[in-house]
Amino acid sequence: MDNKALYKLAYGVFLLGAKAGDKKNACITNTCIQVAGNPTRVAIAVINTNYTCDLIKEGGVFAVSILDKKVPFETLKHFGMQSGRDVDKLDGLPLPEDVNGVPYMNWNCCAVLSCKVVDSMDLGSHTLFIGEVVDAVKQSDEPMLTYDYYQSDIKPKPAPKPEEKKVVAWKCKICGYIYEGSELPADFICPICGHDASDFEPVYG
Repeated sequence: MDNKALYKLAYGVFLLGAKAGDKKNACITNTCIQVAGNPTRVAIAVINTNYTCDLIKEGGVFAVSILDKKVPFETLKHFGMQSGRDVDKLDGLPLPEDVNGVPYMNWNCCAVLSCKVVDSMDLGSHTLFIGEVVDAVKQSDEPMLTYDYYQSDIKPKPAPKPEEKKVVAWKCKICGYIYEGSELPADFICPICGHDASDFEPVYG
């Protein structure tokens, strides 16, 4: 199977908030779609090992913040590249709460969907949750962030690898004589000072 074929599917990028009792967390997800209109229901898929997944299973509610294209990478990194099991991602952040008391994002956000879980299915690596939308609030008219745009315009690119330098000559460290060529013969003797190949150093081009 060519896994690259799946790259042709379109995804959004969302902040997924959850609450169970006094415990709250939020993570980044790229899976949220509307699956029914009467009543309005959405489906989300969450990695089973995520702390947010545990809270949704326990609390039965979640909030989807639909992020816009202006969201900075640092925000996505904060919520998506560390675990709520290890750090309180909400500490020091004035995130408001929806009608269910679930945190959501009120900056770089197009809209917020507040949902109550009505069904779920274990998919192996993920759990699929079906949530009934109990409230929806439009935040802005900014275009939503897609996963493709995140990959092409927001995610930092790896630093280019330095060009590999090639040996173009050898220089005698004693007298400065230059031997032209990428390989110096092991038995080479400097014609100027008489020193052998061990006293030559490479010259890069």
